This record gives sequence, structure tokens and C-alpha cells, in this order.
Amino acid sequence: MSTSLPEKLAAPELDLLSPMLNQDGTCWTADFRGLKLKTALQPIYSISHKRIVGYEALIRAFDTDNSAVLPLHLFQLPASDAENLLLDRLCRYLHIQNYSGIEDQLNWLFLNVSPRVVTSGSQADSFFGQLLKRTGLPPHRIVMEIVEQPTDDAQRLKETVAYYKKLGCLTAIDDFGAGHSNFERIWNLSPDIVKLDRTLLTRATEDHKARQILNGIVSLLHQSGCLVLLEGVETRDQALIAIDAGVDFVQGFYFQRPSIELEQVAQASTNLDELLREYKNRRRVTLDPTQQLTNFFGDLFKHTIDRLCQDSNMHQACFELLNHPAVSRCYLVDNKGIQLEDTVISDSRARALDPRFRPLESTTSADWFRQQYLRQALAQPEQLQVTAPYLCVSGAYMCVTLSQGFYYQGKLRVLCCDILANTEN
Repeated sequence: MSTSLPEKLAAPELDLLSPMLNQDGTCWTADFRGLKLKTALQPIYSISHKRIVGYEALIRAFDTDNSAVLPLHLFQLPASDAENLLLDRLCRYLHIQNYSGIEDQLNWLFLNVSPRVVTSGSQADSFFGQLLKRTGLPPHRIVMEIVEQPTDDAQRLKETVAYYKKLGCLTAIDDFGAGHSNFERIWNLSPDIVKLDRTLLTRATEDHKARQILNGIVSLLHQSGCLVLLEGVETRDQALIAIDAGVDFVQGFYFQRPSIELEQVAQASTNLDELLREYKNRRRVTLDPTQQLTNFFGDLFKHTIDRLCQDSNMHQACFELLNHPAVSRCYLVDNKGIQLEDTVISDSRARALDPRFRPLESTTSADWFRQQYLRQALAQPEQLQVTAPYLCVSGAYMCVTLSQGFYYQGKLRVLCCDILANTEN
């Protein structure tokens, strides 16, 4: 991908970088191209633990007038791959030197590593191993962040990630969900942590469907064996969305901005107890309609089942249910999960059927055994079951399904009823 680096940069190069560092009171700074570099830390919180579990190290550059220089401009200064590698290692050296002096001896330090650096030079970043030995910082307290983007040398990237893992560090994929993100990278690299890009959160803030997609991505990443961190949390509503999505960790201006006052950052706290209380209240009142639906439709279900047991046909038995404006359809299933008769559809739903999904409308003899609501109803007869909102395959609309098992002539059957999850459908 890149030209060979000078021999001196293939060495651990601690002796080359050490003169570029200066102790400034309790902190360390570094000199690069006439700029003074400082470490800024931003806390990362575990929602379940309700406390800081790590810090992301960020570089801050200042000119001779002590005016801030944008990181983007700093990283545009290197004129070669060798100088780019030197700057990357200088930043890591500075961050670790600073973090080693902080009283916090438990939590993680998240370090960004440039993909161009990861795929340059030798696959084993021997410099980093030497650096940890010199500073005494245990490798298990380091999380190496790799920005999610295409690379011309995926194999070398995989080998480098494996090196950091062998060293004892954790690894993270950064900015997942932006640009070139894909699950293939997750499967190939098997990171310990995946950091979701804030664009996912921004979309989830504005669009309910995007929020459901966010929740699904978090679930898939958990199933892939990754912990999930959502960055860019800037408001209370976004914090509550993060909690509801099931992410493990959060980071963002809402909790704490990055700061070069390192000891103060390490002592920062946030009231996650209050956020969790609000989330529980919202969930109970608005996001978890299970009890309300059970209370409202319980008697209607009982009357419908009574009519079915008295040999009423589906249209007659489900008349009251189908008259409710939120009810979409009702259908009957046997103990094997096979639908027994044609689905009965409410008049309002029949008028709103989307012709594009006509191939999916007929569900006679359909097999619903894979659906959890069906299996639960079979396992717990006489109890009304309620699902979370999901996409109905028979019409591609969001719905909630109520189901209840009952016995008819000694055989177990299940009455199912789909309720529109939102009024837009």
C-alpha cells in the first residue's frame, strides 16, 4: 500500500521520540513542526455500571501564540509516510506517558491508530510493545481504536490487530455505521468493542424507523461477540435513545467534553441513576404497552375464543376485535403452527392494503411456528401474549401481535391478532 519506511522508523524509536516530549507540571507535552501537542481525555461510561470505565485520548495542538490548531490541520502536516508514522507514534507515546501519571489505575485508555500506519511497515508494531514496557502501563488497560475505512491491505490490517491482541490489548473498530462500514470487517477482525458512529444516533433522533435499525445493529453486534459503544451523545434524549438501544457504553458532550485538565477529567461523574429512572418511567408508560394492551384486549379475546369454541366461524367470532380501528387482522393456528383458515381482515385494513405486497397477502396454510408469539402461546395456554413491534411479513407493515392458546375439542389452538404499531399504517 505504501513505500518502504526508512530503517530508523522500523526500530522501536523510543530514543528518537523521547527528546520531543517535555514535562509541563504534572502533564507531558510534545513538540512537532513548531506546535505544542497536549493530551485531552474524554470519559467513557458504562450504562449498567453507572460510572466511568475508560477514556478516549485525543490530541490537541497549539501554536506559538497558544492558539488551538485543528487536529485535521495537524494531521495534514506530515509530508511522507515516514513522518505520518512518526506523528502517530508520538501521539501514542504522549498519551500513554500522561495516562501513566493519573491516579486511576483501573480503567481503559482508548487510543486511535491511523489505518495508514496500521498497514504500513512491519505488521508487528514493536514500538508499542517497547513503549508499554518503558511506561509500565499494562497492555490490558489499552483499547486500540482502528477507524472503519477501506484498506488496500486487509490481510496486514488483520495481522496487526492480531498483534495488539497478542500483546494483551483490547481492540475496537471506530466509526462503525459511517461510510464504508460493514459486518464483514467485524467478522474478519473480531474486535472486542465496536464504536458506533454518531450519524446513527442523529438519524435515530429524527426517525423512529432509524431508531429500530439502531437497536437491531446493537443486537447483531452483541450476537457477534462485541461490546458496543455509542459516541456523540449530545442531548438527554439521545442519552435515553442510547439506553433503549442496549449499548454497553456511551461517550459524548452530554456527559463530558474532552479536556486537557487530565486529573479533573478522571474525577468527573455523571448522574446515570437519574437517566435510568427516567428511562424506566418512559418505558413503563410509553414504550412498553404490554400491560395496557393486555388489559384492553383481554376481555375481547376471551369473548372471541368463547365464540370459536361454540363453533362460530372466524368472521363471526372476531367481529368485535375487527371493529377496533387499530386491529389489522385475525387468524387461527393449530398446535403445529399451521394456519387453519383464511385470515380475516378488518374493513379499514382491507381498504389500505398496498398492492405492491399482494403476493404476501394470502396466508392460508402458512407455518408460523418460527414466530416467538406462537411458541409462547402454545407453551402457556390461556395466557394472552403480546409482542414488541415488528415487521409483519404478510403486508410489510409494523405491528404488534396478540396471541392466546385455547383448547377446542381437546386440541390446542392459538388465536392471533395483529394490531397496527402506529397510526400511519
